[in-house]
Amino acid sequence: MRLGRRSLLLAAAAGTATAATATPAAAAPRGSGPVVIGHRGAAGWRPEHTAVSYTYAVQTGADWIEPDLVPTKDHVLVVRHENEISQTTDVARRPEFAGRRTTKTVDGRSVTGWFTEDFTLAELKTLRAVERLPQVRNRNTVFDGREEVMTFQEVVALARKLSRAHGRTIAVFPETKHPTYFRSIGLPLEPKLAAAIRRARLGPRECVVQSFEPTSLRRMTGLGVPLWQALGTTGGPYDLPTTTYRYMMTPDGLADIARYADWIGPDKSSLVGTSLLADAHAAGLRVGPYTFRAENQFLPAEFRRGTGSSDFGDAFAEYALYYRMGVDAVVTDFPDLAVMARRG
Repeated sequence: MRLGRRSLLLAAAAGTATAATATPAAAAPRGSGPVVIGHRGAAGWRPEHTAVSYTYAVQTGADWIEPDLVPTKDHVLVVRHENEISQTTDVARRPEFAGRRTTKTVDGRSVTGWFTEDFTLAELKTLRAVERLPQVRNRNTVFDGREEVMTFQEVVALARKLSRAHGRTIAVFPETKHPTYFRSIGLPLEPKLAAAIRRARLGPRECVVQSFEPTSLRRMTGLGVPLWQALGTTGGPYDLPTTTYRYMMTPDGLADIARYADWIGPDKSSLVGTSLLADAHAAGLRVGPYTFRAENQFLPAEFRRGTGSSDFGDAFAEYALYYRMGVDAVVTDFPDLAVMARRG
């Protein structure tokens, strides 16, 4: 079974390595290969979506940094993986907010906890970030309680500060999270994001907007920045209940995406043993798979090392495989490793 998986991986690399690709609109200015995107910063080394995480990502070579966007009660875009924040902040240990714990239905799923849309920005600013995966990344818990929740505007300002400090353009890569849900409760993401992009005068080398929901991306056309259609492995986008991700990854589906977006972001497994990469390139789309991590539990069996699920495996071999395939970007929790692998 292991040999079969490895054969698929190698076949995928060989079958797509020569695919023609377009020059990414917000590529690394060095022109040194695939764009390295710091997933929520450098989430493998620092608590995600924090200033220290974004800063470390850029210090170690990331070209773009990714903020996931959710709104506050007073309709300010803040940066959290989900609107439910008990896993990424210390809110559960704050007695003054105990009464805010509730259960909501978000994209058809029942979720219990504390939600950004029930807090003003001033209230969220009193909270502190914590490591989301403490059992996997215990080393990151040393930073718990040190960083505050950032706004999107603060991430843009930080990206520009880091661009000046490092002499290269660092792009922001915002994702609209649960946009249909937030539209339904009167806190739409797209107008606020569009206004922020215009106000900051973000150009195509400074910003790429992503979403799993095509409707959200279509609302962002005309801003002059590239759009990125994220793709899941099962089901389909919440805003289009009759559309599946499986269809979206067919040649016809990719042609549909190419009418409004510039990139696709599939799960990295979707490129193994398939023609997706070549088909996307043929449709004029660039491809940035997600999410690359170094721990064994996130790696294919062939690249695992040692016995612990949280031990580091051979991440360099995985990056090398996808770089040989001809991907245009990688979304990674460990941008430093991706940059080292890019150098060869």
